[in-house]
Amino acid sequence: MKQPENSICAPVRCHWVNLKNPVYVRYHDREWGKPVVRDRKHFEMLTLEGAQAGLSWETVLKKREAYRTLFEGFDPRRIARFSDKKLEQILSNNGVIRNRRKIYSVRENAKAFLSIQKERGSFNRYVWEFVGGAPIDNCPRTSADFQSSSPESDILSRDLKRRGFSFVGSTIIYAYLQAAGLVNDHSYDCFVRRKR
Repeated sequence: MKQPENSICAPVRCHWVNLKNPVYVRYHDREWGKPVVRDRKHFEMLTLEGAQAGLSWETVLKKREAYRTLFEGFDPRRIARFSDKKLEQILSNNGVIRNRRKIYSVRENAKAFLSIQKERGSFNRYVWEFVGGAPIDNCPRTSADFQSSSPESDILSRDLKRRGFSFVGSTIIYAYLQAAGLVNDHSYDCFVRRKR
């Protein structure tokens, strides 16, 4: 990956990182691909990946703090009780992606998320079963090696849809698996992979 001219000693990162955006760089370096084990963090990542559908991840990152505030720290118990009036207030806020289906899906997904927690004890336990309990390590070498879905994301997507989730197509779910560290897709030369 080509680094900026003034950063000869800069660490090598995955090719998709916009090096001009410090928020994006920080997200890649500190968060993307680190295994998630807390249920609320899983719900946050599912929500944000669903919000991204058709947009860039940078757009979502810019709005992340507004999402955290408006969706009360991504607490599924609280969100499941949101009224239509509350969702309409969120929809009118410029801090979020103002798509009615996406905003309303967060409440329905929260209800389905709580149902999985009740059935399986935790969402974390449920979701890690889809990757055999440990991160799948793909170690991509070129941009052509990065994939947008997998057999695991196909199966998880179908199961989530069956349980009432929306905005959980296989591509969205694969991005979630990457972000939440269930899949390690840091490129082979990325410094994040090397320091693990």
